[in-house]
Amino acid sequence: MTGVYEYALGEAADDLHPNVRERYALGPDDAFATVGRGLMDITRGAVALPVLYAMPARNLLFPESGEDVPFSVTTVGWRDPAGYEALTTRREFDFDGKTRQFDSTTVWDADRERLFDFLGTGGHVVSELHPRVEDGALVVEGGKQWTRVGGRYLPTPGPLAVDVTVRDRYDEDDEQFHVTATVESGLVGHILGYRGSFTQERREMERVPDDLKPVTGVDPLPP
Repeated sequence: MTGVYEYALGEAADDLHPNVRERYALGPDDAFATVGRGLMDITRGAVALPVLYAMPARNLLFPESGEDVPFSVTTVGWRDPAGYEALTTRREFDFDGKTRQFDSTTVWDADRERLFDFLGTGGHVVSELHPRVEDGALVVEGGKQWTRVGGRYLPTPGPLAVDVTVRDRYDEDDEQFHVTATVESGLVGHILGYRGSFTQERREMERVPDDLKPVTGVDPLPP
């Protein structure tokens, strides 16, 4: 395994299911992307709905919900001009012909041994990530959060921060990946969640398209 999650997990990466480990092993020198396709059940909270309507413009969260929603996920590894290794994940959900995207770019800070997620097209919402391994699955929880304005990071006050948990595992019986993701808030409760399964393949890629990278880059990293 190479890439940003290995740095964060250290020796615990050996405990991942081999397919999960390979899925997150993309590095900047790999000339391919991984592409998964499947179905998701999506839920969202009513209280947060007005905010969710504003987020699709930046490839963040979205207001739609439903069952058996067609889903695809594209993952690529690359290197920021400042030298940081990064892993971009683009999730696409098809709601009867209306496609919603949710982008995230995961970056490893080698100097301080921290993992960050830059969310959306511009990477203006940033969160620490805390990964661990449970029964071969990769479980990732969010930590400190910031809003990035120019080169400055404004800390998200505790009451406004959200709790994010993602669990990604591989099932030997149906030969599929299974993912569960939840976004919760202490103020408004459930914001968004999705659960489902998908198969995955490799797609050759000579270079990472610019639209899979945050338009403002990732340098500098949060304090």
